[in-house]
Amino acid sequence: MAEHEHEHEHDHNSHLFVMLIFNFAQLAMVNLGKIANPETKETKVDLQGASYFIDSLVMLREKSKGNLSKEESDLLDDQIAMLQMNYAETAEDQKKDKEQK
Repeated sequence: MAEHEHEHEHDHNSHLFVMLIFNFAQLAMVNLGKIANPETKETKVDLQGASYFIDSLVMLREKSKGNLSKEESDLLDDQIAMLQMNYAETAEDQKKDKEQK
């Protein structure tokens, strides 16, 4: 019985961890203006806000190193890489927009 409870707890925690990654990634994309804010339905770029969520995921990766399944680790790596690429694109676009004004 205890082993079944331990497996259930591990599955639950794994699910929560994956949802946390996706929530932070979504919040970063909202702050990058890549998807609309679910509450306001507007898109707005906030590079500092996006950076907070990306940096938080990088910190989670460092703090959880060695404690994640391969799937969790790969997901985290993929989301960070995708967000960093989008951040770089958005920052470059913002720089170009400022230069044109």
